[in-house]
Amino acid sequence: MTTAVLAPDERVARVGLLRQLLVKPEFGSLIGAIVVFVFFALQSDVFRSTNGIANWLDTASTVGLMAVPVALLMIGGHFDLSAGVQTGTSGLATGIMTTYWGLNVYASLFVSLLLMLGIGFVNGYLVTRTGLPSFIITLGTFLGLQGINLGVTKQVTNTVQVSNLDLVPGYRGLKDVLGSTVTIHGSNFQIAILWWLLLTAFGSYLLLKTRFGNWIFATGGDTNASKNVGVPTGRTTIALFMLTSAFAWFVGNTQIVRFGTIQAQVGIGQELIFIVAAVIGGCLLTGGYGSVIGAAVGALIFGMTQQGIVYAGQQGIVYAGWNSDWFKLFVGAMLLLAVLSNQVVRRYAEQSRR
Repeated sequence: MTTAVLAPDERVARVGLLRQLLVKPEFGSLIGAIVVFVFFALQSDVFRSTNGIANWLDTASTVGLMAVPVALLMIGGHFDLSAGVQTGTSGLATGIMTTYWGLNVYASLFVSLLLMLGIGFVNGYLVTRTGLPSFIITLGTFLGLQGINLGVTKQVTNTVQVSNLDLVPGYRGLKDVLGSTVTIHGSNFQIAILWWLLLTAFGSYLLLKTRFGNWIFATGGDTNASKNVGVPTGRTTIALFMLTSAFAWFVGNTQIVRFGTIQAQVGIGQELIFIVAAVIGGCLLTGGYGSVIGAAVGALIFGMTQQGIVYAGQQGIVYAGWNSDWFKLFVGAMLLLAVLSNQVVRRYAEQSRR
């Protein structure tokens, strides 16, 4: 009589630390951030100084604040090519209503928020109702908002910018919240860095600890299967587009409050940078997989690279004489490497679950 030997249950099998790390979407971006920091720190004393850190964290925070919702949207299986131009729309709307129409600055903020939420709702509604790819829908929104931003701004101001927000009542209090600085070791760190960290924590909690986060993964993984088990995929998609627009409102108003002025062309082209940061952070272009923290790290890599090339061009050993025009080459290379590595990690993660 033979005794059957039962295979160990995979649900209680021990998994090594390395395997646990490799299947995390943000692991690759964390390694990349360390490599980029060490590389530029060796090239430039300014890069690793307090002033240098303040500068590249400032750049990273602007990208990171939008990379968070863009990552959530990508995990949900969609893109928003109008995310960049929406930041300009929100800032221009607040500036025009405040400085030219005489509306209270806080009332202007509220109205511009409603406007941005409306744009996000329209994007999400059209995607869910028509079944068209989200990049087509939002490309139309991008072109439309680009024309509106320029046309309305020139019509109202006779220029291509909105200025003098710093002269309106209530500006000082708003500046303390959105545009102030914190001095550390003689260097000024923008408060936007703190907002970036807080919103990243919020986005990560939303994705990993809530029912809505489960809906995001399910919607991006397989929409039809998710519908069959009761996931409200349509509402989830609309909510994600509205969340992206809400973050665009925050970023756009942070910029106009910080500088007191904003150009009609602000944000154009930035949508691709947000997507690159999310992809570097582990988000798949096919949806259903990714990390908010990884997207924030992707934005950090972006900030370090953009400022690091400038500093290295000034005093670096390898890149002496280079200028910031080379930055796009690095962005393209990082995007390609991130897409390839993400595919490898995804396949490894799927094999680990078998």
